[in-house]
Amino acid sequence: MVIRGRAPLRISFGGGGTDVAPFCEEQGGAIIGSTINKYAYCSIVPRDDDQIVVHSMDFDMTVKYNTRENYVYDGRLDLVTAALKAMDIHQGCEAYLQCDAPPGSGLGTSSTVMVALLSAMARWKGVTMDAYAMADLAYQVEREDLKIDGGYQDQYAATFGGFNFIEFHGRNNVVVNPLRIKKDIIHELQYNLLLCYTGSIHVSANIIKDQVNNYTNQDAFRAMCEVKALAYAMKDELLKGNLHSFGKLLDYGWQSKKRMSSKITSPQIDELYDEALKAGALGGKLLGAGGGGYLLLYCPYNVKHKVAARLEKAGGQLADWNFELRGAQSWTADENRWTYDRIRVQMPDGPYEFQI
Repeated sequence: MVIRGRAPLRISFGGGGTDVAPFCEEQGGAIIGSTINKYAYCSIVPRDDDQIVVHSMDFDMTVKYNTRENYVYDGRLDLVTAALKAMDIHQGCEAYLQCDAPPGSGLGTSSTVMVALLSAMARWKGVTMDAYAMADLAYQVEREDLKIDGGYQDQYAATFGGFNFIEFHGRNNVVVNPLRIKKDIIHELQYNLLLCYTGSIHVSANIIKDQVNNYTNQDAFRAMCEVKALAYAMKDELLKGNLHSFGKLLDYGWQSKKRMSSKITSPQIDELYDEALKAGALGGKLLGAGGGGYLLLYCPYNVKHKVAARLEKAGGQLADWNFELRGAQSWTADENRWTYDRIRVQMPDGPYEFQI
């Protein structure tokens, strides 16, 4: 038997950074975003001994544990180590991890991997957790146990899935508001958006530290308040289907967010963004904490092809994607049903056999 967990990566439209303490604890944060059809996966194959062997296909790394020993953070797949401790795993297994996007891409990869891990482990152990409990545990393991700097949105987005307006007031005070958006609006929004990889990755913890340090800076603080207000405005425009206004608000948010830290953008990112606007894009933003990863751009349909060509000429890499409305999932598969030596099918003119 194989137990699998899958969680979707996310894109944030507005409010990014307001889910990070101390801002969210003192002022309240708000983010609007959606999950997309790129995923983190975890597969668990139980063993009959006390050995745990974890294979990271993205890092081409294998780490071995013994369930009789204490799990120690040694810099090698510590996310897995922390998940094993949190779920109190004492049975041997083989675990396989894979993600559709690289770390530092701005799509919430590390938190999404954690959610996929916990989802698979919970199903394996027969533990039932609702979405809030799963997201909270993922936050606890990553932010508190491992001391990785960051906010709340990634764990909640990956767990709940779909379009959400999420409000943050600190630990145990997160409210996820699913947005009831008409299908026509979702289809039109997806048609008018471009996702462009900038060709570089970032270390989000360093950028977030700088943002936190700037909390007492008056201009940076005012920018955080603007970004939060824009999240509310974008929610309203999206629900009403005013997509061109929504696209222009993306630009307002990006200009405000750059004031939160000097590490958020770079000359290469600024060049790509400026080229997109020159070609007709109404707005956009860098996804994630900043520094690299994916640019999200809103382009009216009659200029979308021009924006795409300009981005590729400037060195950007366009990605195929769509919205994913489901959150974290888990299921089991029976390996014994995957392969047969011979397959036989009865047709009107007689039986056919296939040796495989």
